[in-house]
Amino acid sequence: MVNSEGLCGSPPRIGVTKPISIAGPTEADILRNRDLERFLVEAGLYESKEEASKREEVLGRIQEIVTGWVKQLTRLRGYTDQMVEDANAVIFTFGSYRLGVHGPGSDIDTLCVGPSYVNREEDFFFVLHNILAEREEVTELQPVPDAHVPVMKFKFSGIPIDLLYASISHLVVPHDLDISDMSVLYNVDEPTVRSLNGCRVADQILKLVPNVEHFRTTLRCMKLWAKRRSVYSNVTGFLGGVNWALLVARICQLYPNAVPSMLVSRFFRVYTQWRWPNPVMLCAIEEDGLGFSVWDPRKNHRDRTHLMPIITPAYPCMNSSYNVSSSTLRVMMEQFQYGNSICEKIELNRAKWSALFEPYLFFQSYTNYLQVDILAADADDLRSWKGWVESRLRQLTLMIERDTYGKLQCHPYPQEYVDASKPSAHCAFFMGLQRKQGEVIQESQQFDIRGSVEEFRHSINMYMFWEPGMEIHVSHVRRKQLPAYVHSDGFNCSRNLRLTPHQRSYKLPHDNGVAYQTESGEKCLKRKKDPDGENIEQHRLLKRRSPDWNRSGSPEIISRKLSSTSTGCSTSDRDAMNGLVGANASSNSSGITSCSHEVFRNESTAGSSVGSNGGYDNPSSSPSDSCDDLKSSVEDEHADRKKVFQDGLLKELEANTVVGVVLKSMNGVIDAESVPNPVIRLSLASTA
Repeated sequence: MVNSEGLCGSPPRIGVTKPISIAGPTEADILRNRDLERFLVEAGLYESKEEASKREEVLGRIQEIVTGWVKQLTRLRGYTDQMVEDANAVIFTFGSYRLGVHGPGSDIDTLCVGPSYVNREEDFFFVLHNILAEREEVTELQPVPDAHVPVMKFKFSGIPIDLLYASISHLVVPHDLDISDMSVLYNVDEPTVRSLNGCRVADQILKLVPNVEHFRTTLRCMKLWAKRRSVYSNVTGFLGGVNWALLVARICQLYPNAVPSMLVSRFFRVYTQWRWPNPVMLCAIEEDGLGFSVWDPRKNHRDRTHLMPIITPAYPCMNSSYNVSSSTLRVMMEQFQYGNSICEKIELNRAKWSALFEPYLFFQSYTNYLQVDILAADADDLRSWKGWVESRLRQLTLMIERDTYGKLQCHPYPQEYVDASKPSAHCAFFMGLQRKQGEVIQESQQFDIRGSVEEFRHSINMYMFWEPGMEIHVSHVRRKQLPAYVHSDGFNCSRNLRLTPHQRSYKLPHDNGVAYQTESGEKCLKRKKDPDGENIEQHRLLKRRSPDWNRSGSPEIISRKLSSTSTGCSTSDRDAMNGLVGANASSNSSGITSCSHEVFRNESTAGSSVGSNGGYDNPSSSPSDSCDDLKSSVEDEHADRKKVFQDGLLKELEANTVVGVVLKSMNGVIDAESVPNPVIRLSLASTA
């Protein structure tokens, strides 16, 4: 059989470059695809017809409510009877629902487009809010007017709804409004543009993929994978729904005839080798005379600091992943390596699809954690207070990276936990802490992050809607001190946990001896591992419960100030065009005020399900060794296909180069210099 992968044909061009391959599936690919689709169905990713019908009914009722709301305001403002009769608002959907990848229990992202005389600040967040509050079908109503994209969250007959509002320059909003038309952006402000762009981006994505059904199945798969591996959260610095949709859509463009099982495998192959911060784009960036800023690192200094740019395809094109930090990028690249290694085994019939979706064992992956406890007087207060704190956890990550000059890495965990034993409403978030891989260990070096945490607490306490009982506590806990409620079986590190063969085969990083100080000044020493890196207590059941954060056993902030004579603050440079992972980049301190340099004694990851070898399963091999072993066992045809892939991928990555930037960080100040690069092939000019 002649392999057509990489053959030069003339397929319809979708995207900024030609496809890497126009090959279709082999018989083996079709069988693997059937297995994947069967797995997704068994995982419960598809909603029933009854739930789909209920969602349509809820959207229809929301449409009736907003139409009546606009008519009421039109009458109150003295417009004619004819204007009142013609007054209208239109509900659009976006996000997973619009893309067709929503599942049971997922929310519906909705946008209400209203006329020019109905505003967001008063009419939407007060008048409509009160109308919704009076309806018995509406529960958990939470307005968030100060968000980057102002939103009203609630449940309507049990269906979670995120409702945005956009007032456009029309006195009457037509029922058949084309939201993709550029005219909807005339004479509107930036928050309105951001509100409109959710729908505009979703529509463009569906237009720019060669096969919508293959795109949808692949995106369902990748969203499930991201949630299982704990890298699905835009607010904490990972990637959200639109980010994953854009990454998957680009793979669909590069392999237009591939089935979902092939696209999943190619997803990991491509993005493990992607040269961040080269941008992922579905189309050329379009500029227009409307005056809105578009993503362009040649012109905008802030755009040069973005570590993982994923550009939206609708004007004004923006970076949808600006929340990504060097620490979260490192975590995602490790997970991409993990996914790539599993997919290679699946292609060799050495693993099943279930292996790809094994949950990430976060609480067995680090020795040190930060625990952020959030308390409020009741559930309603906790909902708003938690939303405020969660939206700023990313800032804590950035502050720690900045104050330790990138030497202490944070892994924020997106999942929240609840301690039901507390008398007040409570939830908690956790962050894993580890020293940057490759850093030389100094015998007396410690990392004290009290200043970072105090700065974070100060910013949190500026909450406009603070109520008595709203509290936040930040504690340092070791793995053996983790509270029982983070483990489903009620224990800490569980002896009864059934590790899969893939998890058991990971090479666990060495756990260095650690010194730290409690607030009382008592110095504690952690026992080192044996020379082979094996911790004899690694899989032992630890039944010691975590001390409460009010007790001295779990110090609120750890260690001591670094003396003024300490060293280890040398300048670090990052070549943004040559580094693939970017997780070793210097700390991004843009937009964060300076504070005293502080140090917290940290440790290497212990018991990590994604080890220092980048997530590969072989306990004695490096990533390159693992790849060589896999390749050597593949048939010649498979090897030829991979060679064609590598050649095509290198051309693709070069073609995505827009601009080279070197970021130099010294004392928290960033300078940027353009780097001459002979490969600048993407035009940012208008395609109109």
